[in-house]
Amino acid sequence: MIESPEIPLAERMRPKRLSDYIGQEHLTGENGPIRLALQSHTVPSMVFWGPPGTGKTTLANLIAAETGMPVRTLSAISSGVADLRKVIEEAKVGQKTLLFIDEIHRFNKNQQDALLGAVEKGWITLIGATTENPSFEVNGALLSRVQVYVLREFGREELEKMLHRALDQDAFLKQFKIELKETEAMLLFSGGDGRKLLNLLELLASAVKENKLEITNELVHQILQKKLAVYDKSGEQHYDIISAFIKSMRGSDPNAAVYWLARMLEGGEDIRFIARRMVILAAEDIGNANPNALLMATQCFQAVEMIGMPEARIILSQCAIYLASSAKSNSSYEAIEAAFAAVRNSGDQPVPLHLRNAPTKLMKDLDYGKNYQYAHSFAGNFVDIEFLPEKLSGSKFYEPGNNSREKELREWLKLRWKEKYGY
Repeated sequence: MIESPEIPLAERMRPKRLSDYIGQEHLTGENGPIRLALQSHTVPSMVFWGPPGTGKTTLANLIAAETGMPVRTLSAISSGVADLRKVIEEAKVGQKTLLFIDEIHRFNKNQQDALLGAVEKGWITLIGATTENPSFEVNGALLSRVQVYVLREFGREELEKMLHRALDQDAFLKQFKIELKETEAMLLFSGGDGRKLLNLLELLASAVKENKLEITNELVHQILQKKLAVYDKSGEQHYDIISAFIKSMRGSDPNAAVYWLARMLEGGEDIRFIARRMVILAAEDIGNANPNALLMATQCFQAVEMIGMPEARIILSQCAIYLASSAKSNSSYEAIEAAFAAVRNSGDQPVPLHLRNAPTKLMKDLDYGKNYQYAHSFAGNFVDIEFLPEKLSGSKFYEPGNNSREKELREWLKLRWKEKYGY
């Protein structure tokens, strides 16, 4: 077996200049906000939000290099308020410092609050990195003081560029004759994660014989079957397992749902993250087929926050089984997506006059609200008037699902909106 260098390939290939950075063109391209900020020498505090292996740490390092500011790095997993205050005090009496905080979503409210004054007064430029939605995991006061930039998974072209660059530039790999005959399996396994892709390439180098290697899809599968436990020990299955968990509940398999739940809990996954994903599933995949599912999921989220582990595992299990065993409908999701499409395609359509608010005499004189008919004044609390803009009149966005609850809704709507639901 070929012994690789102690420093992983992904670290060895970390770019030293912004011009060598691959991907995230919406941020680093010619008119990207980060490139423009560097050119104007006004780099704001910011939070990078994106999946693992999308270049968050690399981009922070490059910004630091471009600005020439002293850099301090903290991990939210191992650092506390005392560590933060030490950095802030040093920056306060010395030179403005770029503070990079990895996994910033793991900081609690008190730790995040400790950053507010330093960011506000400009003692530090904060760059945080997170794989979780900052709207949920970063408190509002801090969020209002930073720019949030979303980093996307790498596409095929970008990933293949990383592979070829590594083969052309890395001293360890260059000593072998490695030919990329096929890349599909490598790209599929990487899941858009550049770090995982480069680590896999280094792992494949262990199969070099007589200084030659042809990388094929078959070889990738063979190597991974032998080495997967070692290769994946860093715990980067986070997104794969939550995906399996969600799809198991969507597919009405409570057995698989609790298995993947156990895998996440055993691996130390954040219980709030799991509960929040179940709230989303309750609305997206169950919806009005069982409106109680959203109530159950929301109460589960509140309960696990109050109770904590280990007892929270029981609450999460109960909710997962309930959601998996429930009737399913994605009609609410489809309805809002259809409505979004209509908004984008038709632009800002005017609100019909009879639906407009008329708080002033002038507006009343202009017939704002004049022809509005109050539904409760009619039989069945319903009046047949148009509520959509004229250009979208008669449009149907909500299609009731094929389940007992929404069949009732369909019949109820059919009685009132015969033209839309009368078939």
